[in-house]
Amino acid sequence: MVAWIFPGQGSQYVGMGKSFCDESPLFREFLELSGQLLGFDMLTMMLEGQEDELKLTHNAQPAILSLSIAISDALIERWGKPDICAGLSLGEFSALVVAGTLRYADALRLVRLRGTAMQQMMSSEDGTMAAIIGLPEKVVEEICLEISSSEEVIVANYNCPGQVVISGLSEKVRSAMNKAMEKGAKKCVELSVSAPFHSRYLRPVGEVLREFLNGIDVKPPEIPVISNVTGGLFPKDPNAIRELLIEQAYSPVKWEQSIRKMIELGADRFVEVGPGKVLSGFMKKIDRSVSVESTENEGLGILKELQEIKN
Repeated sequence: MVAWIFPGQGSQYVGMGKSFCDESPLFREFLELSGQLLGFDMLTMMLEGQEDELKLTHNAQPAILSLSIAISDALIERWGKPDICAGLSLGEFSALVVAGTLRYADALRLVRLRGTAMQQMMSSEDGTMAAIIGLPEKVVEEICLEISSSEEVIVANYNCPGQVVISGLSEKVRSAMNKAMEKGAKKCVELSVSAPFHSRYLRPVGEVLREFLNGIDVKPPEIPVISNVTGGLFPKDPNAIRELLIEQAYSPVKWEQSIRKMIELGADRFVEVGPGKVLSGFMKKIDRSVSVESTENEGLGILKELQEIKN
C-alpha cells in the first residue's frame, strides 16, 4: 500500500523545484500561474529569491503547497493516486487537494490567507516554540502541565519518538525547556518563530479560516486522508472536515500517531512529496520496517518522467 506524505512550513528553501522546472516547461508554467492567481511572482521567489522573503509564513505556505501539488500531478500522471495520504500541518492541505476534497485554486488561496493570518499573529502574541529532543512524550506533557495547568505551554507537535515540539507563551516555553534539561533531555532548541503555532493562542486564525471555508466547496475524500488533529481518518462529512481544518490551526499535530495509523491500515511504502526530506527523517525513527522515498531524490526517476507529462 502506497502512502504519500506532504511536508509543512520549514521545508522551503530557495531553489526548490528548480530541477523539475528545468525538466518540464509545464511544471514551470504551473508554478507561474499559481503565483499569478495570488498576485505575486512566486516562481522567481522560489527559484532565486531571498531566503528571508521566502520563509515569511504568507509566502512559504503557498509556495510549498504549489510545489507539492505540481509534483503530485506528475506522479499521478505516471502512477496514479496513492492509496492513502497525510500532511504535516500545512501539508494537510496538499493531501486534501490530492484526495479531491479541496480544489487546488481554493486551497492555494486558503493557505495564503492562513499564512497571512499567522504572520499577523507574530506581532501580537508573545509566544514561541521549542523542540525537545530525547525525552518520552509523556514526560514532556507532564512538564508542560507542571509549568501551566491552563495550556499556556503544550506539546504542539508529536513528530517522532524522542522528538516533540512545545508551544505557548515565551516565558512558559523557556521554563519548560529548563525543566526538560533537568529531566534528562538531550537537547532543547527554541525555534525561529515568534508565534506559538498549534496552541490556543492561534484560535483567531481558525476563525479567519472558518469564514473562507464556509464559502468554498468541500467534498468527501476520494482516498483516505489522516487528520493531524485526531490521528485518524478524515470523515466524509464536509462540515466535519471544515471543523477539523479550523481546529488544526490551534491544535497539536499528531504526526507520529498519524504515521502509525497509516501503517496499521496497511501502508508499507511511503513517498514524501514536496520540498525537503524532513518527514523521511521522522519516518526512520517511527518505523524502519517500511520503505521511505522522497521526491528530493532522483532515485524515484520523477525528474526524467516529468517530460512525459501530457497537456
